[in-house]
Amino acid sequence: MSVEAADREAVSGSRPCTPPQASWFEFLLDPSLLEQHLQGPHPDPSPVQLIVQFLEQASKPSVNEQNQVQPPADNRRNRTLKLMALKAAAHLTWDLNLLEKGLTIPVLNMLLNELLCASRVPPGVKHVDLDLSTLPPTTAMAVLIYNRWAIRTIVLSSFPEKQTKPGPHQLNMMSLVQQEKELTDNILSVLREQAADSIMVLERALNIKKDFYIHTLRTLDLLAADPSTANGETESSTAGLRISADHLHCQVHYDLGGIHFQQGCSDPSVYEKAREHFRMARELLTKLDSSASLCCVDEQRLAGYWSACKTLTEASDPSESQLTPYGQISCFMRNHDYGALIEAFIRDNVTLSLPNSFRHSIQLELLHKLQQGDRSLEEVCHKLCVCNAVRDALEGGILSVSFHQLLLKPSKNTISFLLEVCTRSLDKEHRSETSKRKMAIFIKTVCNRLEDVSLAFMVSSHKLFMELLHDEEKKILMEQMRKSSATVNLSAKPLPSFYDIPASASVNISQLEQQLILSLDPRHIRQILIELHGMAERPFWRVNSKWEVPVDYVNVILAIKDNLTRDLVYILMAKGLHCISIKDFAHARQLFTACLELVTEFSPKLRQVMLNELLLMEVRGHEAGAAEGNMERPPPDLVSRVRGYLEMRIHDLPLRQTVGEECVVFMLNWRENEYLTLQVPQSLVNSNPYIKLGQLIASTCKELPGPKESRRTAKELWEVVVQICSVSSQHKRSSDSRVSLLKQRESSLVNEVTAEHISIWPSSLANLQSVDVEAVVVTLKELVNYALSLNPNNQSWLCTQADIYFVTNQYSAAMHYYLQAGTVCSDYFTKPVPPDVYTDQVAVLCQFLREVDYMTAFKALQEQNSHDSMDSFYDYIWDVTILEYLTYIHHKRGESDKRQVAIKAIGQTELNSSNPEEVLQLAAQKRKKKFLQALAKLYF
Repeated sequence: MSVEAADREAVSGSRPCTPPQASWFEFLLDPSLLEQHLQGPHPDPSPVQLIVQFLEQASKPSVNEQNQVQPPADNRRNRTLKLMALKAAAHLTWDLNLLEKGLTIPVLNMLLNELLCASRVPPGVKHVDLDLSTLPPTTAMAVLIYNRWAIRTIVLSSFPEKQTKPGPHQLNMMSLVQQEKELTDNILSVLREQAADSIMVLERALNIKKDFYIHTLRTLDLLAADPSTANGETESSTAGLRISADHLHCQVHYDLGGIHFQQGCSDPSVYEKAREHFRMARELLTKLDSSASLCCVDEQRLAGYWSACKTLTEASDPSESQLTPYGQISCFMRNHDYGALIEAFIRDNVTLSLPNSFRHSIQLELLHKLQQGDRSLEEVCHKLCVCNAVRDALEGGILSVSFHQLLLKPSKNTISFLLEVCTRSLDKEHRSETSKRKMAIFIKTVCNRLEDVSLAFMVSSHKLFMELLHDEEKKILMEQMRKSSATVNLSAKPLPSFYDIPASASVNISQLEQQLILSLDPRHIRQILIELHGMAERPFWRVNSKWEVPVDYVNVILAIKDNLTRDLVYILMAKGLHCISIKDFAHARQLFTACLELVTEFSPKLRQVMLNELLLMEVRGHEAGAAEGNMERPPPDLVSRVRGYLEMRIHDLPLRQTVGEECVVFMLNWRENEYLTLQVPQSLVNSNPYIKLGQLIASTCKELPGPKESRRTAKELWEVVVQICSVSSQHKRSSDSRVSLLKQRESSLVNEVTAEHISIWPSSLANLQSVDVEAVVVTLKELVNYALSLNPNNQSWLCTQADIYFVTNQYSAAMHYYLQAGTVCSDYFTKPVPPDVYTDQVAVLCQFLREVDYMTAFKALQEQNSHDSMDSFYDYIWDVTILEYLTYIHHKRGESDKRQVAIKAIGQTELNSSNPEEVLQLAAQKRKKKFLQALAKLYF
């Protein structure tokens, strides 16, 4: 026994020896150890932990000899690490439940992107543009796994999370946590933007009836051994683990149901789609072997979804609605039958068939509608609050904060209704001594809380008071009421200030936190926080992980010494920012104004921060109105405040970059060009890059159209944009398989796109290699998309969009926009299309050029793998030379049927070359019109 072994034995004593945890580099030194490790009964590290370790090591940046940070190298070591990460996931059979539970969103995003690369998914092509039925099985399955994860992640990210409270030793890690959070938010933003495409990909997969295959450790080894093979056309395509169509469809239906159910919050009609997908998932699940490990559907959650969808959709079974309490309540809510809803709640106080949580959720739903402005629900909310309070009392629960608030200033009708509910909630035949005692305590509490003595006497004179309370209790209460009647009740006056709100009685912390999350009333929020700080001294700004304030402000807010004030400032700002994000500017203004009033008392710095955020809110509010068609110019006061912000210079004031950006954009949108070009201080232009860019854009727009010498400003703008789109040599991307196909065309791509005012820009680029052409194309595409959303009938923009799609090999989309451009400039092809609209397209369109492009036409017609149904368009060809070539090419291929179609087209008398020129021109115009109208029907 060695000395080290003896030491270990002495320390461990009689305990069993635990093998040391394997390290990631051991598998890198000997990759064959990985499969052996994963096959063990309880591998340590687990597969999920190994995925994290492998990808973390593979994505570490390197440092060169000049001490410059470089992107992760594309070398054998890193490729092996990525492959091992994929193998660990393959060992888990790509179970998204396990992967989502153990991996963060950024790590899982990295893993699935590596899967797409390894599976030979064509780079640079949208998944929605792929035909899954023609792809190798493992390639198609990789696309489906990624898009399933995309919509599942959108759904999971919408669930509220309770953050783990960091201890003192973790505060220094806040910046790292913030970085990961920002990365996660960026990924979620992309996934949400692409949600419609992901849904379409998965819906199309439901039409594929053949089996699929997913990668195993063996197929991944095959791919690694033969990296040159394109599109997975190897044994690995069908050598993976077989997934039956029913298995796949069950999971896809379940995932689609989840995303539609989540979208139903903003569009209730979508619940119908969710219900249908869940119905199909349930049906398929019954056909599958329940012990099969490949189907990862959460049956319990599916049952819950199914029940919820039946309740939320109009097509729910009427008989079921009459039989189940849930169905009845949902029916009342759908039909706005609130009288019946209240009666059902009173009856349930006796039967106790509905869970208390469900009853309170109904109350909160209606309270939310009331806060949104539906004042007709005020009395309904009061009555439901009373019903729930009586139920809480009968179960020995703590009364809700909303009930305590109601008792601060109730009406006579409210107290009368409360006494009625108390009477009806005691089962006359089976009321126990326990329930009677609980009701007595409740009535006594109500008496003690009522500040209006006349209402307190109203309770004390009721028969329940006389029956349920002991004589001594009645005597004490009556004495208290007599003393109160001789005093003036000043606290019943309206509360004039944000600071004068009293705290209500203590209630359950979780109930208060729920109220805190839902409330948008600044005074209500402060009152709840006073309650919470009276019960526990902890940071309540962490109650909801969705509360976010800009990182620029976090340190300033968290430096506030008073805990209550710190929580209040943080929560008011976070809620206000959320309201702005959903365009609820009325509530945002209330929250920000209250926060401004609060911080003005103690922090000039935070006061200016809130003034800046209020300005940004006004700017976004005005821009939102413009997007909805209100083109009224902004008030002079708002323009003046924007100028003031741009020129503001306050030392040590935290500034959000987006405020400055949006202020410059605001000035550009409302054509405040005089200010940007002539009045803005030069020192500001030199020190603020956003103002500099805004000035150049304003100057260039101001000079359009202008003389040749006015292009100096356009040249300056060009140089600034080129600089923005340039990358330094040390950060240039390596040409691996993930780089877009655009890189193959970067030397000429930009020049192939036409655009309006293109003549004002320089005709050449000094250093094309330093420009990230892919980024330029993506930016241009997004910009043109947005421009077309504002003016979808702009012919120039439509042609630019078509050109972009054409040079990136997306021909179907290109054809759509070329046709749309032709449509808008020819009154749906009833007039001739201007000759500069169409360029070198397929054979028929080659006739539209001023000089017929026979070379391109003949090349297109020689394409044997064409799928454009060209022979069905022969009647639209008016150029006899092209028709003669068609006859020749079909004869050469032995395609006699198509040759006869071409001969018939040539034989039309109006195409005879001996005809007068006017007849030939008329024949051409007639065919142009019919062809373009027929083509447009295919694309619109």
